[in-house]
Amino acid sequence: MKITAQEEYGLRCIMHLARVPFGETVNVRQIAECEGLSTAYVEKLLYLLNRAGLTESVRGAQGGYRLAYPAEQISLRQVLEALGGVLTADNLCNQFSGDREICVHHGGCELHSVWSFVADYLAVVFNRITLKHLADGEARPLVPSFFSRSEQTIPLAGHQPVQTAQTNSEER
Repeated sequence: MKITAQEEYGLRCIMHLARVPFGETVNVRQIAECEGLSTAYVEKLLYLLNRAGLTESVRGAQGGYRLAYPAEQISLRQVLEALGGVLTADNLCNQFSGDREICVHHGGCELHSVWSFVADYLAVVFNRITLKHLADGEARPLVPSFFSRSEQTIPLAGHQPVQTAQTNSEER
């Protein structure tokens, strides 16, 4: 999975809003300064988040941006979708179709089960984690740990990995 600069910086900006008490506004200039970004870029990112209904803009001397909902009600997936999208097997397969409208392997692709597994796993993780979890540093325990780092294979939809037959000179 590739995280774009827009997604990374947009997450940083909305996390800035998640760290202040709900309902308080933060000035675009403050966010830009804290995150090391231009005010124009922060405005663009907040516009995308605002258009998705995750943030609200407030006019006036005390204006700025604030979360539209409490941080515990906004998932990481919602934020990523607002900023550019979330990996799905279908959009990945459509993205790499060569010079055709659809992939030449559509309907019979050996890789589709891998992309589906990864996309489903990420969807579970991204739906589970809220901005509050991230702001409180509590996101890690929410990540499903159904496989350990030491495992060499991951079961894909009930398929068992192919075992390589070892032959020795006597069997030949």
